[in-house]
Amino acid sequence: MMNIIKAMSKLIQTPFITLCLFFVCLSQCSIAYSLGSTNSKSLHHCNFPAIFNFGDSNSDTGGLSAAFGQAGPPSGMTYFHHPAGRYSDGRLIVDFIAKKVGVEYLSAYLDSVGSNFSRGANFATAGSTIRPQNTTLRQAGGFSPFSLDVQFTQFNDFHRRSQLFRNKGGVYETMLPRAEYFSQALYTFDIGQNDLAAGYFHNMTIDQVRAYVPDVLAQFKTIVKCVYGQGGRSFWIHNTGPVGCLPYIMDLPHARDAPLDKAGCKIPYNEVAKFFNRGLKETVSQLRKELHSAAITYVDVYSVKYHLISQATKHGFEEPLRACCGHGGKYNYNLHVGCGGKVKIKGKEVMIAKPCKNPAVRISWDGVHYTEAANKWIFDKIVDGSFSDPPIPLNMACHKNL
Repeated sequence: MMNIIKAMSKLIQTPFITLCLFFVCLSQCSIAYSLGSTNSKSLHHCNFPAIFNFGDSNSDTGGLSAAFGQAGPPSGMTYFHHPAGRYSDGRLIVDFIAKKVGVEYLSAYLDSVGSNFSRGANFATAGSTIRPQNTTLRQAGGFSPFSLDVQFTQFNDFHRRSQLFRNKGGVYETMLPRAEYFSQALYTFDIGQNDLAAGYFHNMTIDQVRAYVPDVLAQFKTIVKCVYGQGGRSFWIHNTGPVGCLPYIMDLPHARDAPLDKAGCKIPYNEVAKFFNRGLKETVSQLRKELHSAAITYVDVYSVKYHLISQATKHGFEEPLRACCGHGGKYNYNLHVGCGGKVKIKGKEVMIAKPCKNPAVRISWDGVHYTEAANKWIFDKIVDGSFSDPPIPLNMACHKNL
């Protein structure tokens, strides 16, 4: 024990990757957390007491809004009836995951107002990438400073400090997670889309973006190992969606002449997304071999999202390639006038980027993100494990194998 204390005293001077490996080794040396039998006949539902989420705007429940200002109206109009930190008209896939698991909607780690972390926390922020970006948020195509390594650092700090404060009792005991929740929780990841988009916004070619994907995935792998080192055992990892079907990518100058598929999506950009996903799936396979006590589920949201977009009418949706909330252009998307954007007319602010009349029949909310209706449709398709590897439902994602 003394050796561990001495090692911990040196962590502040330790490089990030070495620090993560320390946690992994420490976890491997500790008593293994039981994940249940891998015999399919004895599988039982997992009782996840908490969720810890890492990601970008696809799962941000208020992180970026807390740090840089609230995502304003009409965001949140469908379900919350007011802005709720989400870049959608309503709930996100992570909200439906939380509801299914039986925990409250996740509070953003960065949000100091009204947050309850007793059943988990959300470290995702809009614009986040796996690999840190050398840009500021305010630049055109800028990305969040809260990249995945920063999110892990926040989680690491939260893990440690939450238990110090919880031991004081009182309100801390009701607002912070129990120590055992960190090994019993579900750890969800939905990130990577912005790593591809970053290259496109910096005028990189398709081949240049493909070339750095292995490095992005290597950094993702490191972070998962870091979380494992902190006690995480059950992982639910989404691949990235068909970015070549999103208005904000299709509207880029160098994308406008790219060939289209039958659904009207830009083929080269979707091919890079699929390349990323093949690499992510291989990374997950490697992690399973290295993290012996982990149950890691890879979820193919790409296939679900692409099916919805390409078969929109069949499923009751309209205009799958046009933003519901936007301003002008072929895709109702304008990089410089986002959803809710206003201009001054005779000294009075007037909203010119208004929402469509019925978001419930639209897929794209603002040209970047999905509507609540689309998020719910996607969740309903993935929750039973039909698009998962291994093919295991959400409520059994603590099991290593079928």
